[in-house]
Amino acid sequence: MIGVGTIVNTGAVIAGGIAGYFLKSGIPERYKQIVMQGIGLSVLFIGISGTIKEMITIVSGNKLDTQFTMLMIFSLVIGGLIGEFLKIEKRLENVGTWIQSKIPTKGGSFSEGFVSASLIYCVGAMAIVGALEDGLLGNTSTLFAKSILDGVTAIIFGATLGIGVAFSAVSVFIYQGSITLLAGFVKPWLNDMVISQMSLIGGILIFSIGLNLLEIKKIKIGNLLPAIFIPVLYYIIKSLLGF
Repeated sequence: MIGVGTIVNTGAVIAGGIAGYFLKSGIPERYKQIVMQGIGLSVLFIGISGTIKEMITIVSGNKLDTQFTMLMIFSLVIGGLIGEFLKIEKRLENVGTWIQSKIPTKGGSFSEGFVSASLIYCVGAMAIVGALEDGLLGNTSTLFAKSILDGVTAIIFGATLGIGVAFSAVSVFIYQGSITLLAGFVKPWLNDMVISQMSLIGGILIFSIGLNLLEIKKIKIGNLLPAIFIPVLYYIIKSLLGF
């Protein structure tokens, strides 16, 4: 079943997003802009630090080789092609637009808030590792810590991007819940190397989200989401073929 950690995380995003939304009208536009720039820089830093952390872990374990680098590139390319074919980002935007049409909202940033927050809360290493720990070990500590972080950032995002942030809790529930439910199936292939590769790709995607928030470069992060799971698929196929 869906883990307790994911349920708590979902509730934290909803609460933070709603709280931020009600603070939205009391914040002058110039303050919202500087807050968004601060958030963008923070997301960039989190992405960079997460990527460097995983690289250091891999290097310290003498695991860095050509195969690892090629798998990272392969995952981003193949994952991007899959996401583009499935039009994941467009579908996320459509979901946001559909929800917006069903509820009264002010302004036109609902879809932006929904998509941006959904991606930030779902692609990080804590989302993946926490959901796996919850599913495999019943350990909710990582997701509880993530819940606190997500709740605080949801207040800030909600105040700048609107009520769409609160609805990103749906994405968190489905994404992390699915990983928790599937954890038992993929357990035989979830060694430290696989988790490190998944976390590394997650760090790269978080960095890309920062670029989007700072309006430096528009990247379809949603379409790159499948890249996170390519390492698992690679090792499953490798194991089944006996390589």
